[in-house]
Amino acid sequence: MADSFTLPLRPILAQRDRPDTLPVEIAQINNQWGSFREVNEDVLRNRIAEEEENDSLEEIEESDKDAPDVDSTESLEQLYKRRAEITQFAMQAHMETMFALDFVSLLLSKQAPRQAETSMSAFLKQVAPLGSLNAEVVNPPPKSESTSKDISTVSRGWRTQNFNAAANKLLQAASRLETEVASETRYWNEVLAVKDKGWKISRLPRERQALGVQYGFLEATPVFRDRGLASLRRAEDGALLLDEGLIPSKARYVRVRVIQDGRLSGSSKPTRSTLDGEKTIEDRILQARDTVYEEELFHELVREARAIASFGVTTRQNLVQIPASDNLEILLDLVDTTENTLQPQDNISQQGTSLAEGLAHTIRILLAYAHRQNLRRRTQLPPPLTPKTRAIPEHQLIRPALAYIKHMSHVCWLQSLLKDLFSVLQSANLKPPAYTARVFSAGKPRQTSPAPTLEALLGQFLTPLLSTFKGEILTPRGSFSISIHTNLSSPPFGTTFDLSFNMPKYPDLGSPGKIFHREEVEAAVTHLLLLDVVFTISSNGLSKSGSDKLQAKSAWEAIYPQHGELLLSPSKSDRRKKMKIALSRHELSLEIYTVCCIDGTGRGTCEHPSYHSAPHTWKPSLFAALPSQPSLMDFVSTEASRA
Repeated sequence: MADSFTLPLRPILAQRDRPDTLPVEIAQINNQWGSFREVNEDVLRNRIAEEEENDSLEEIEESDKDAPDVDSTESLEQLYKRRAEITQFAMQAHMETMFALDFVSLLLSKQAPRQAETSMSAFLKQVAPLGSLNAEVVNPPPKSESTSKDISTVSRGWRTQNFNAAANKLLQAASRLETEVASETRYWNEVLAVKDKGWKISRLPRERQALGVQYGFLEATPVFRDRGLASLRRAEDGALLLDEGLIPSKARYVRVRVIQDGRLSGSSKPTRSTLDGEKTIEDRILQARDTVYEEELFHELVREARAIASFGVTTRQNLVQIPASDNLEILLDLVDTTENTLQPQDNISQQGTSLAEGLAHTIRILLAYAHRQNLRRRTQLPPPLTPKTRAIPEHQLIRPALAYIKHMSHVCWLQSLLKDLFSVLQSANLKPPAYTARVFSAGKPRQTSPAPTLEALLGQFLTPLLSTFKGEILTPRGSFSISIHTNLSSPPFGTTFDLSFNMPKYPDLGSPGKIFHREEVEAAVTHLLLLDVVFTISSNGLSKSGSDKLQAKSAWEAIYPQHGELLLSPSKSDRRKKMKIALSRHELSLEIYTVCCIDGTGRGTCEHPSYHSAPHTWKPSLFAALPSQPSLMDFVSTEASRA
C-alpha cells in the first residue's frame, strides 16, 4: 500500500529552539534588503504595496484555475473516503491491540489463571483453555564459574542482610511490646485503684473506646451533670491523665461573709485545703468534684436569690447580698481557694466566724438534700403528661437559713422586750409571774413515706418556724400568749406575731390577732401590761375596803384603763384626785392630777397637776433596788391616804 493513508496518533511537537540564530537572520536581511542604513520608511511602504499587489494577482489566478476543476460532488466523495480510511485504520489498530492482549493473557494464564482470565476475550476462552500456552528458556547459555560464584555471594549477602533486618525488627517489636505492656499495666492498675476508691468508671458516650470517671452528681442540673464526666487518658509512660477540658484549672468555692454593723465580722474557709506541688489522680478528681459542686451551688444560689428579690436580696455579677436582719448582712460569692481577702484579725469575731461557717455548711447540706429529693422523685411514678411544661422550682438553699436568722432575730427582740418590761415592773416592786418560752416549737411534719433520719431532720428545717411565749400576769386568771411564725417557702411570706390575751376584768378587750410589725407588737404588749397595772391598783383598793371602811372611802377607780387613768373616789368636794400611769420598756411613770367637775363618766373639764405630789418614775437600774425607793403600791396608798 504505497498510497495508503496514514493518520498520526501523537500530537505534533512544537519546535522549542529557534531554527536560525540572530546573526544568520541579520545576514539574510542584509542580502535581501541591503544595509540597514539604506532602509527607510518610504522604501518599506513601497515594498509592502508591491507584495499586496502580487498576492492579489496570485489569488485571482488560483481561483480561476480551481473553479472549473473542483466540483462539490467530488469533494464530498473525497471526504467520505478519507473518513472511511481513518475508521478502518483505527479498527485495525484496535484488533491488533486485542490480539496482543489475548496473547499475553493466555501466556500468563499458566502462572496466574485468575488474574489472566479477567483480561481475556470471550472468543479466546472458548477456543483455548487456560494454561495451554507457556514460555520457558530453551538451552540457556552456560554460566561461567566466576559468574556463578558472584551470584552465590550476592545471594548469601542479601539473605544475611534480610535476616539481620528481620532480627532488628523483631527486637524492636519486642522492646516496643514490652514498653506497651508496662504502660498498659500501669494504666489499668491506676484505673483499678481509682475504681477501688469508689469512683464510677464507664465508657464515654461519644467515644466508646475511651474510659471516663464520673465525679459529678447524677441528680444535679443538666449543665453540671454533663460536666461531671471526664475521660481517663493514658500518657506515654502509662500514667493516668484526667482530661481537664471542662475542669477549671483552679479550685473554687462559695465564700460566705458576715457583715455586722457595716464591718466584716466573719468569713468561711474553703472546704478543702489547696494542694501544693504534684497532685495525685485522686486529688485531681476530688478537686474537680468539689469545684463542680461549688459552681452548681452558686448557680442555684443566684437562681433562688432572683426568686426572693422581694426580701431585699440583690445579685450582681459574682455576688449575692442578703439582708438577714437590722444590722446583719450576708455576702455570698464564688472565689478561688487561694484568694484571701480577710481584714485584720482584730475585726473578726468568733461569733461572726461561727455564723459564716454554719451558713456555709448549711447551704451545702441543703444542696445535697435537694439531690436526694430529685433522686426520690425520679424513682417514683411520673405524673400525667400535660401540654404545659412543668417549671423546675428553685432549690431552697437561702430561704431556710434566712428564715432561721430572721426568726432568731425576732425571738431575741421579743425576749429583750419582755425582759425590759418585766424589769420595769419589778423596779416598781410588782412581781409578775415568769413567762415560758418555747423556741422552735413546731411539731414534726407528717411523712407520707418512710425516709432516713437525716432527711427527716432536714425536712423539719425546711418547715415554717414557730416559737411561742406564754405567761401569766398580775390579774387573776389573766394570761398572754405570743406566737412567732416565720415562713419563707410558701405564702404568706415573712414573719407574723400572733397575740392573744385573757383579761377577765375586761371581757370586751379582744386579742389583736396577727401582727406583722414589731412596733405594733411592742405597743400591744405594753398596753396589756398597762391594763394589768391599772387593774392591780384598782383591785388593791377594793380588797382593803372590805376590812377597813376608812380605806374604802379612798379607793382608786379605773375610769379610763386604756389610757392608764384612775380616779380617787368617793369624795365630797368638787376637786378629786386623778392618776395617770404611763408604761414603756424603759420606765414606769405616775402622775397625780387635781380634777374639777367630774360627772362620773366624762373626763374633767379642768385638770391641774397636784402641787403636793410630783411625778414619780421607776426605771430598771441599780438604784431601783435601794430601800429608799418606794414601791408603786406604797406610793398609791400614800396618795390615797392624803385625800
